[in-house]
Amino acid sequence: MRYLALMLLAPVLLIFAWLYWCYPKNLRRTWSRRLFDIIVLLLAAVLGVHMATLGFEAVPVAELNEFGRVSGGIWKQVLPALYGYGAFSAVLALGLLGRFALFRR
Repeated sequence: MRYLALMLLAPVLLIFAWLYWCYPKNLRRTWSRRLFDIIVLLLAAVLGVHMATLGFEAVPVAELNEFGRVSGGIWKQVLPALYGYGAFSAVLALGLLGRFALFRR
């Protein structure tokens, strides 16, 4: 159950990774740029999984009050997905900025 949120989010993250790899077409494709892209994608994947794990641990256990549960069990999957998605997207955004700064013509 710990990685269910990432498994459900994986197709979107793979599409983002593919878009990062292909965009933009007008920048030179040198070995240094490809190495930079691979490092950014690996860092995004590792940080996304790590943040999703932290998000899973950060969700408090549902408490009971006179009306039932205070929060639903869905938050055990929503919060890790948000953390993983946010970390992955932030690393790719910083990678895009770094790519334009380093490899502009």
